Amino acid sequence: MLNIRIICVGKFKEKYWEAASAEYMKRLGAYCNVSVTEVKEEKLPAHASRADEENVIIKEGKSILDKIGAGDYVVALDIGGKELSSEDLAARIAEISFTSSTIDFVIGGSLGLSRDVKSRAALRLSFGRITLPHQLARIVLLEQIYRAFKINAGETYHK
Repeated sequence: MLNIRIICVGKFKEKYWEAASAEYMKRLGAYCNVSVTEVKEEKLPAHASRADEENVIIKEGKSILDKIGAGDYVVALDIGGKELSSEDLAARIAEISFTSSTIDFVIGGSLGLSRDVKSRAALRLSFGRITLPHQLARIVLLEQIYRAFKINAGETYHK
């Protein structure tokens, strides 16, 4: 069974995000082993400079990279990445499952992902040119992964 790991910066702050996440993780359990690994969200000093922001991005990136296995296939959520339809994402997940037992989907913090994390990714995935709060992006990602498994199984969820 394929392992899906969501590696993300920060924790949910509201119960409704936790409830939505738990629901999709429960649904995904029928198709894959799914887990979430949360890394610490670094604090920005008051009146942060661009250098302060870059330092936070680098620290969070190192924490993310520490969680990625050598043989894992990495998909980084990145506004500048490739936009895929649900069907295309389903096909990509099916293809990856032939060569890797683990897919790590990475979601950065509010400042985004480090260059090192983006470089490690085999696929940079975008949900479009809109900016999503990273907590909402996590729910959208879980829903799209679930939709992909339903598509690949030929089931009726996808419309």
